[in-house]
Amino acid sequence: MTLALSRADDVPLTTTALLNVSGLSVSYGRTPVVHDVSFAIPRGGSLALIGESGSGKSTIARSVLRLLPRGTGRASGRVELDGTEVLGLAEARFRPFRGRRIGFVPQDPAHALNPVRTVGSQAHEAAALSGLADAGEQRRAVIDVFARVGLPDPRRVYESYPHQLSGGMLQRVLIGLAVLPRPELLVADEPTSALDVTIQKRILDLLDELRRDLGIGLLLITHDLAIAAERTDEIVVLKDGRVQEAGPTHEVFAAPTSRYTVQLQADAPALNPDRYRRDDGDRGVDAWIPGTASARIDVRAVSKSFDRAARPAVSEVSFRIPAGTTHALVGESGSGKTTTVRLLLGLEDLDAGEVLIDGAAVTGRTAAELRGIRRHLQLVYQNPFTSLDPTWSVGRIVREPLERYRVGTRAARAAKVAEALDAVGLPPHLARRHPDALSGGQRQRVAIARALVLEPDVIVLDEPTSALDVTVQAGVFDVLRRLQRERGLTYLFVSHDLALVRQIADTVSVLKDGRVVEAGRVADVLSHPREDYTRALVDAIPSPHPRSPR
Repeated sequence: MTLALSRADDVPLTTTALLNVSGLSVSYGRTPVVHDVSFAIPRGGSLALIGESGSGKSTIARSVLRLLPRGTGRASGRVELDGTEVLGLAEARFRPFRGRRIGFVPQDPAHALNPVRTVGSQAHEAAALSGLADAGEQRRAVIDVFARVGLPDPRRVYESYPHQLSGGMLQRVLIGLAVLPRPELLVADEPTSALDVTIQKRILDLLDELRRDLGIGLLLITHDLAIAAERTDEIVVLKDGRVQEAGPTHEVFAAPTSRYTVQLQADAPALNPDRYRRDDGDRGVDAWIPGTASARIDVRAVSKSFDRAARPAVSEVSFRIPAGTTHALVGESGSGKTTTVRLLLGLEDLDAGEVLIDGAAVTGRTAAELRGIRRHLQLVYQNPFTSLDPTWSVGRIVREPLERYRVGTRAARAAKVAEALDAVGLPPHLARRHPDALSGGQRQRVAIARALVLEPDVIVLDEPTSALDVTVQAGVFDVLRRLQRERGLTYLFVSHDLALVRQIADTVSVLKDGRVVEAGRVADVLSHPREDYTRALVDAIPSPHPRSPR
């Protein structure tokens, strides 16, 4: 089969299909989830599968890898790798394809590696697939590929356990192990969904380099349309397991033919930066400047060290947040964002500086006084699935803060729970469900409802939508913006997504190595950064302009 595909300038393509998927349909039990999907990828080419959760993206990837659940997952149609039909092969005959000819980068590196074995011991399994039998040669090959994927001190990474490495380092480990056997095709399932923009750019650059140097074909599964636009040659848009449209990336983005694709583009922060353009001016954001009007949150030169011999986790960090506005903390992993939040919430003791809420210092308070302050200062965690008790119903989860603070009668609490669920757009019947029966967006709305039920003044949002689809993310932030307007809420927003920060924040502090390197209005800092570090963060935001053919 030959293809007429768009082509990026730096990626040599052939016209012969490396991967050809034709009429693929998949069902789990009696439930069909993928319907008659077809696409092809040439050697050195790239194709993105995009769509919401449940659209069938990962199911298609598992079908290509022959990793559907045994007994329940059934696939029909044709999947050809370099002309060989693999869908109907016996498992024993297909096993040599997996790992050697088809590499896989899973979404969550923390669950892809065995936590009780060193990275190096697990890496030898990938090295063995490359044909190296000698343990010393395998070790050298592993360390070499770790260096190639940009891991600092590859020998230390080799000897480390997974929990001793950051998320970005673990993701690069998985990419290194996937490409070590030099596969012909790489399947990457949301490889950068929860990574800092600079690490995300390095990984995407690495994938482009591997395509260019090794001629590897790339099947990229992503909910980030900006990444798909910037990094792939072809695109397939899925909804409910059906193809909405497909074709060269530049054509699909320039003139989408389906309403669903138009909506996805409208919800993507990097593709629609003016979605939340302010219509109410700067709303007093000058109060972030020390010495000006009072602010709801005032963080003054706070510092914290966990190891006196090491660099401080936070050093003289200051920022102010006026009531009813949103302040963002941005920076790479290890920049001090989470430690700053913990100091603000009183979960860590300050080494120096002070935190004031409505002009009153948090430090030096009794436990009872801190408890009273925290009632008006609530936190929404990054991962709602792990922050919500899976054994509790939604109603009990949202009601718990009221019970802990002994607010109202049982009937009054039930009314407040119903009001909080309604405020975040969740129907009353969901109060009887458990978190595992909800979608990712619904779980995050439950977490927001739980934070709202005590009627706080300030909500700290710690990467609240980093792993959500763009449409779900947009829905969550529509709720947050509406609640801010109606209730005058103040938000501290911690994020690695600068495109989203540019949309929803009023002011921003850029952290590096525990220090504020730049701060001010979002429009000023992100449009005209003064520091090289900030410029690197801004430059790493995926471009809203799709690839064009040569």
